[in-house]
Amino acid sequence: MKQQIAYPETRRVGKVETHFGQAVHDPYRWLENDARSDAEVVAWVQAQNRLTQDYLGTLPGRNVFRKRLSALFDHEQVTVPHERGGRYFYMRHSGLQDQAMLVMRDGVHGSARVLIDPNGWAKDGTTALAEWAASDDGSHVAYAVQQSGSDWRTIKVLVVDSNEMLQDQVEWARFTSIAWARNGAGFFYSRYPAAEPGASSLAGVANHAVYYHALGTAQSQDRLVYATPDQPNLLHLADVTEDGRYAVITSTPGPGANALAIIDLATADWQPRKLVENVDTEWLVFGNVATQLYALASLGAERKKIVTLDLADAAPAFKDIVPQQEAVLTNAWLLGGQLIASYLVDAKTEIRRYRLDGTPAGKVRLPGIGSAGGFQGRQQSAEAFFVFTSFNAPTTVYRHDLTDNTSTVWAAPDAGFDVDRIAVEQRFYTSKDGTRIPMFIVRRTDSTGPAPTLLYAYGGFGISMIPYYSPPQLAWVEQGGTLAIANIRGGGEYGKAWHDAGRLENKQNAFDDFIAAGEYLKAEGIASPDGLAIQGESNGGLLIGAVVNQRPDLFAAALPGVGVMDMLRYRRFTGGQLWVTDYGDPEQEAYFHRLHAYSPYHNISPGKNYPAILATTADTDDRVVPGHTFKYIAAVQAADIGDKWHLVRIETRAGHGAGKPMAKVIEEVADTWAFAAYWTGLEVRPQA
Repeated sequence: MKQQIAYPETRRVGKVETHFGQAVHDPYRWLENDARSDAEVVAWVQAQNRLTQDYLGTLPGRNVFRKRLSALFDHEQVTVPHERGGRYFYMRHSGLQDQAMLVMRDGVHGSARVLIDPNGWAKDGTTALAEWAASDDGSHVAYAVQQSGSDWRTIKVLVVDSNEMLQDQVEWARFTSIAWARNGAGFFYSRYPAAEPGASSLAGVANHAVYYHALGTAQSQDRLVYATPDQPNLLHLADVTEDGRYAVITSTPGPGANALAIIDLATADWQPRKLVENVDTEWLVFGNVATQLYALASLGAERKKIVTLDLADAAPAFKDIVPQQEAVLTNAWLLGGQLIASYLVDAKTEIRRYRLDGTPAGKVRLPGIGSAGGFQGRQQSAEAFFVFTSFNAPTTVYRHDLTDNTSTVWAAPDAGFDVDRIAVEQRFYTSKDGTRIPMFIVRRTDSTGPAPTLLYAYGGFGISMIPYYSPPQLAWVEQGGTLAIANIRGGGEYGKAWHDAGRLENKQNAFDDFIAAGEYLKAEGIASPDGLAIQGESNGGLLIGAVVNQRPDLFAAALPGVGVMDMLRYRRFTGGQLWVTDYGDPEQEAYFHRLHAYSPYHNISPGKNYPAILATTADTDDRVVPGHTFKYIAAVQAADIGDKWHLVRIETRAGHGAGKPMAKVIEEVADTWAFAAYWTGLEVRPQA
């Protein structure tokens, strides 16, 4: 019998609202207040964390996982290099340091020099280097600083040769790229208006816009390049073509659709020219040859195609050159005078080559079955770089010769793990409505029978769950547990139709797919009868909260991370308005009822025995504000849903995930894995 818990008392209020004839109770509304400044919320967070840490401290596997995770993370990791002016810029992480550094090599095989090391920026390691870009000649780097995991950014500029900082500083950047003008005189970025004095950091944001910052000037002089005040909820991102001729503006209300505008930077007025005005299809310009643009497009092609458009034409029209395939086109690059295209085939990567007119020119051979991409190179160079990874293949950077189509290792980590001990297979199972769903299963090669299993999925915003190397997941598998990753609807594994089948009025399909995955794992003797744990983060946290309410009997433990738990109020906070395209607007009656029907906070079922729950969030998360998780766990703890533990782990000075110090990552994973192991019966032993 597991030890029962006396939860901290959480104040209830009689908050009831009526929406479209439906009474909605919200007794924990006050937990939406700022977790860093509201005294009552701060006290509640401290009480919950004390309780959680007391109980996690009793788990026998916690220290074993912590030690092993430190070893598994303790290897150098680098990103694909960007060549600028003969210099190669890339990120490098030594393994256990809190934050990755920006490094430069003079020449592809030159000695490395650290340009920016954020590890000394904060005593607790919570200040990170986020977005960055080197100027075309490699003389300057503009980079964004991220504080405590927040989505807000401050952009600064480094002089590479002298390692000196310019006085330039850009504030209020958020959801931004950094794109240099070809002459290096300045860069494009995206920002929101400055917050009003006293405004909450959790308040909604609107009126995103693209600006140009000229070096040596104050931000107040920055040039407004593109905005849509009549559509305040669009995001606008800028890129500059390699030849420096055009700025490309992508405007989107959320993933999967965007408008497209072009600015001829050779003109004085920089007047935007709208190429696509409606936001019901997806467009991505990835290169140009003189006035001819190359782009990915989903118009009439739900799995996407490659098109061209000649800006010299009086009435330019897009022309198909690589039509839609059976596989899903995920990205493309114009490199070395040819087109390189990345496709998903049953959630695995295939890289195909095309001539500029779209005729096939073979494939890029990959080192195995997994995920490849992130190509970097120049349109007139025979050299390119890409990354390859899989569940049992540590992330490796390859240098690719575009002329003879060969690849060599440029940077490979010594992961300190025998990947031959890990077996990976892909299976297909049937969901509630008969749809065939793929699922990856990862386990030790000596695994012969049912085992405690961790089932993971996301299922939203067209994001695909593809194979990748994960020290946290390997730590689970190494102990004899099984990892299952389900490619449920709502993702992008099979194109727009797969995404559409799991969003808006079809969102229940994603939940049904996940539940069917759990049933399959048990029926096939993969998961032990009482040993299925489930995990998901962000939209995946919503997934976990929803399926636990719908099928609490199926799961032994649930790990919802930074989840969207109140589906009736999500759009009121920070960037929540951007999620309307996937969830629907709760202020519209048709969507309100659908959202209310599965909202995790509103559908907890007293009288049923729930799995053990360890929810995780962070006090600085301004993507999915922590109030979602606070309200949810308060309601769970107050409900009569059995005696298993229902806890929340609240990280301090951390956000949605990006920029989290390595020490905090290891502690959180050790806690969640130890919790899951305890409730699934996984015996955790020190590794030799």
